Amino acid sequence: MELLLIRHGLPERVVTDDGSPADPPLSAVGLDQAARVARWLVGVEIDRIYASPLLRAQQTAAPLAALRSLAVDLSDGVREYDAEAESYIPMEDLKVQDYEAWKRLVSGGYAPEVDFLAFHHTVIAAVEAIIAENPGRRVAVFCHGGVINAWAAHVLGLKPQLFVDVRYTSVNRFFAAASGERSLGSLNETAHLRDTPST
Repeated sequence: MELLLIRHGLPERVVTDDGSPADPPLSAVGLDQAARVARWLVGVEIDRIYASPLLRAQQTAAPLAALRSLAVDLSDGVREYDAEAESYIPMEDLKVQDYEAWKRLVSGGYAPEVDFLAFHHTVIAAVEAIIAENPGRRVAVFCHGGVINAWAAHVLGLKPQLFVDVRYTSVNRFFAAASGERSLGSLNETAHLRDTPST
């Protein structure tokens, strides 16, 4: 089967006042990105659509689901590693505002409260469950940069790390054979964003 892992579009910046988890919606740019990836994929036969329960992933999945008349099944196991954090700051903003924190993230140094190994195992189990439910199908999973890094590292036999700068609404293709082999088709397909200023 073929697995398309698609990162969400650009979200709004959110910092909560009460310590509750930030769950930002897509920004205007992110909504446009979601519409573009949906139009780009509309000619591709997709049998099922999954999404993280976080709002930005669900909103990114919605245009493709509408165009294909498919329901969106939520998978809690493909939530981002910082889903419970009280703030969401897009990476490009973080780089400007707190370069050391950005550098720590992109070099694989997660926040102290994040058990990334546990996150890695959760992602693998969730993606494997999706694979098991969909033999012979092509499935789109709208998720997050950390999720895509975790699954890609697993497929490539790398240690758990953020090693790919996953672009907003990029399509990342993987293949899963019935015999158990998992392989990479492509990373960071963004042809649908070529004429936009923010990718």
